[in-house]
Amino acid sequence: MLIKIYPQNPNPREIEKVVKILRDGGIVIYPTDTVYGLGCDINNTKALERICRIKGINPRKDHLSIICHDLSHLSDYTKPLSNTIFKLIRKNLPGPFTFILPASNNVPRFFKSNKKTIGLRIPDNAIIREIVRQLGNPILSTSIKDDDDVLEYTTDPELIHEKYQDLVDAVIDGGYGGNIASTVVDCTNTAEYQIIRKGKKELEF
Repeated sequence: MLIKIYPQNPNPREIEKVVKILRDGGIVIYPTDTVYGLGCDINNTKALERICRIKGINPRKDHLSIICHDLSHLSDYTKPLSNTIFKLIRKNLPGPFTFILPASNNVPRFFKSNKKTIGLRIPDNAIIREIVRQLGNPILSTSIKDDDDVLEYTTDPELIHEKYQDLVDAVIDGGYGGNIASTVVDCTNTAEYQIIRKGKKELEF
């Protein structure tokens, strides 16, 4: 199913359709402020397992990330952060960043790798943030990569739909996506941070 949603003014009816799919245990491909992502409700273990099979992810070894609507979810899913790290996150979100943080006990066990961390994203994209807001809890976030040797990420939602329509329950057409992923920042050391991957944007201070 290909669902067209305009980022400037997301249609509430279409948003509700996607939220229902997620609540029913479905998985969706959605736009962000960087590349297109693949996600599901973080509380649905079967949907999480489907995504891991599609992407070849080992949840015990690989870092997994979630998308939140805003920073109100931060204390729910992470351990207490230093003022320095919190200010850094607040300054740069919403935006094209993934912050790796120490996971709290509220994070579903499925997400906890051997390092007991969680990646946090709040994209600057009205579509996915409104979906997460209406769902009421975060969704899994993992990027859609391309098999092409030159292009790492597919930017055309119609081409994404052609490739994944038999693997997912819906693809959201929110316009052409980017081909540069998020900047990944490791904040598991409470005193300082480390750039793990340079992405679309530099951190602001």
